[in-house]
Amino acid sequence: MRLVVTGHGGQVTSALVERGRAAGVDIATIGRPEFDLGRPETVRPALAAARPDVIVSAAAHTAVDRAESEPDLAFAINAVGAGAVAEAAADLGVPVIHLSTDYVFDGSKPTPWSEDDPTGPLGVYGASKLAGERAVLAAGGRAVVLRVAWVHSPFGANFVKTMLRLAATMDRVRVVADQIGAPTSAFDLADGLLAVAGNLLARPGEADLGGVFHMGAGGPDASWADVAEAIFAGSAARGGPSATVERITTAEYPTPARRPARSRLGSERLARIHGIVLPDWRVSLGLVLDRSIGAGETISARGRA
Repeated sequence: MRLVVTGHGGQVTSALVERGRAAGVDIATIGRPEFDLGRPETVRPALAAARPDVIVSAAAHTAVDRAESEPDLAFAINAVGAGAVAEAAADLGVPVIHLSTDYVFDGSKPTPWSEDDPTGPLGVYGASKLAGERAVLAAGGRAVVLRVAWVHSPFGANFVKTMLRLAATMDRVRVVADQIGAPTSAFDLADGLLAVAGNLLARPGEADLGGVFHMGAGGPDASWADVAEAIFAGSAARGGPSATVERITTAEYPTPARRPARSRLGSERLARIHGIVLPDWRVSLGLVLDRSIGAGETISARGRA
């Protein structure tokens, strides 16, 4: 299997490269300048040249707050660009797996979101990603839309790395306690993506393998404050930086873009149709901390904990 992933260096892309190559999968990444979602005319030639068996559409405009001030760019990349990838996949006769987000929901549901729940994005980022989902599914090829949430890893910028960085210089960290979800390891997502891709190739005649799926972590519901406390406890146990969490409300930490209050994704459909169940987030967080403590920005803080 040759898996072509759009975007260089993102969390999921980096995890896919690592996990895929360890499993003997032929993985290639494509990105700017030869592949640029902001220039749709570059999409098909770049994908054709990469010779994919399956395309993972991971590249996106992911700056949630900045999207509020640059909606045209967000829609150009997340909607028009995503559609161009799916159209190219259809033209090439290969399946596409498109990554989407919990931000397509308004966060009002007290129980985990299902794929059949009505969408209602609160801001530009979520609206642009929802438009991208629709463009992907309308392209006419074999397509899977995978919604994910609260991604973390040893790569790039994410909540785990931010908490470790703050704990290196602060004794107390203010963290929102009224947004609920579950952190999802990019490594778990990579393993799940590889399994979905394998299913699509092994069972080409099964229409049920396509459509919208949620890929969320197992384990209990958690607030960002709960996750921060788990990060600091795990970091301290590994000789890394730690801090006390001060629980605050969303209103006490205003941002340009509104966040969903509840982002838990129910993944029963993924388990039933693709046979994929992600691990408990607490176990996966520990594995990410094993990789993160003592690396890069946290090295200088190890003696402070």
